[in-house]
Amino acid sequence: MELVCLDLEGVLIPEIWINVAERTGIEELRATTRDIPDYDVLMKQRLGLLEAHGLGLAEIQAVIDTLEPLPDAVEMVSWLRQRYQLIILSDTFYEFAAPLMKKLGSPTLFCHRLEVDEKGRVVDYHLRQADQKRRAVEAFQALNFRVYAAGDSYNDTSMLGAADAGFLFCPPEKVIQEFPQFPVTLDYAELQAAFSGVSR
Repeated sequence: MELVCLDLEGVLIPEIWINVAERTGIEELRATTRDIPDYDVLMKQRLGLLEAHGLGLAEIQAVIDTLEPLPDAVEMVSWLRQRYQLIILSDTFYEFAAPLMKKLGSPTLFCHRLEVDEKGRVVDYHLRQADQKRRAVEAFQALNFRVYAAGDSYNDTSMLGAADAGFLFCPPEKVIQEFPQFPVTLDYAELQAAFSGVSR
């Protein structure tokens, strides 16, 4: 059995925090795992900015409701589901991702949860598991799946390294330079060819 693990933001949907930054004018919220490899540092920065600017979950969800999957992402998900088991492994949050997952046809998503107080303020975040992408791949392999993976950022590289075959998808140049062991794909056609090339 073959299984594909995909990152979500930057692969199938736009970067949520970048869009929040653009709508709110808070430039520092543009930082993503492409910029800051340490996820805890990144999230603490984000939570501090939300608190400082008085932004709550409702304001973020209002931005998310306006977003659509990346062009041809729905077709890519359909193509994958016809050929493989598909799991989305993301460092986003269920509270953010639900509307966009529905637009993608509701593939299975493993991600994290936010802690929100009674006033709707995001006060903390809770990882489903540390290094969850890599550990999910290893768990699937222990169940005798052959796993292929693709992602675009620093937080995807341990997943790509653990997979039977891992590919970067439209990554920034600095990720390409730091992780030359992973083949680079620049569009869905190239990613489909990469998966087909390693498939048994």
